[in-house]
Amino acid sequence: MMDFFDRLGLPLMRMLEAERAHNLTVLALERLPLPQAALDHESLGQTVFGLDFPNPIGMAAGFDKDARVPDALLRLGFGFTEVGTLTPRPQPGNPRPRLFRLLEDRAVINRFGFNNGGHEAARRRLEKRSRHPGVVGVNIGANKDSGDRTADYVAGIAAFADVASYFAVNISSPNTPGLRDLQKGDALDDLLARTLDMRDQMAETLPFRPVLLKIAPDLSLAELDQIVKIARARGVDGMIVSNTTLARPDTLRDEAQDEPGGLSGPPLFAPSTRMLAQCFIRVERQFPLIGVGGVDSPEAAWAKIEAGATLIQLYSALVFEGMGLIDRIKSGLVEQLAERKMSQIDEAIGSAVGDWL
Repeated sequence: MMDFFDRLGLPLMRMLEAERAHNLTVLALERLPLPQAALDHESLGQTVFGLDFPNPIGMAAGFDKDARVPDALLRLGFGFTEVGTLTPRPQPGNPRPRLFRLLEDRAVINRFGFNNGGHEAARRRLEKRSRHPGVVGVNIGANKDSGDRTADYVAGIAAFADVASYFAVNISSPNTPGLRDLQKGDALDDLLARTLDMRDQMAETLPFRPVLLKIAPDLSLAELDQIVKIARARGVDGMIVSNTTLARPDTLRDEAQDEPGGLSGPPLFAPSTRMLAQCFIRVERQFPLIGVGGVDSPEAAWAKIEAGATLIQLYSALVFEGMGLIDRIKSGLVEQLAERKMSQIDEAIGSAVGDWL
């Protein structure tokens, strides 16, 4: 069914300006009746961070910025979804245009800058769906003009502790000036100490919410060493590897490559997967990893798992492949397991990490 809609809708959407096409897609998911995806093969199910995931494929943050369509995405077959990035106060983000398709590279550049309607509006929506099943993570960030960015993350934990399945602490977006500085040393240690302390305070009366740290792909190995050391010492529940990249590989062909912003899609696959593998080795299975970046096929998803990902997220590939990609990836993963005589997806985690080191 979704392949049929993709054949009709994708060519029409590509005729529109990229951000307008995105907004119309979210509106359609809000308004249209959607088919319920088939039950997932039991081999794809896992319990991670204490949460039950029917399959490892998630919608990455950035698609559903204001928590408008989490249940629609779950209905389409995602194993989980992540809303946001959400900041305490509403903000418009960077001037438009700020989303660009690189058609020749099947990639995307964005410089949105955390455009969202703020905590209060998103919280109202998540409260309305709080009794529904499914894993819905909340990606939290800081306002661009904040005087205390760490306090903004603490406020995010407090605002959504009763409605989030987990939190993603996003300090790796390249589109908010200075944000990535929070990945460094004392700043990161203070950030994690304060956010985890608030999570623990909220857990005295509410369910425990895992806190994950989302990092950039543009780190040196020395920087990664420090981040993982602090994350392990502070006791984060997981890491998301990775955000978009500021790099521009020589392989890019589309003239839109000159636009500033974060690059995602297939050109991000290799660097983000190398960073994932390096992270997997350093974490030593203390906590699980979510692999993100360039997942556009069953083969790419399988490679992320072999490189150390317990779960996977995607977004940019849907611009070119459509929502039917979800079922194709899940079917491909089941086939990979059968070929290797594995009974559960978690048997494959990190099984080829050495290929990426």
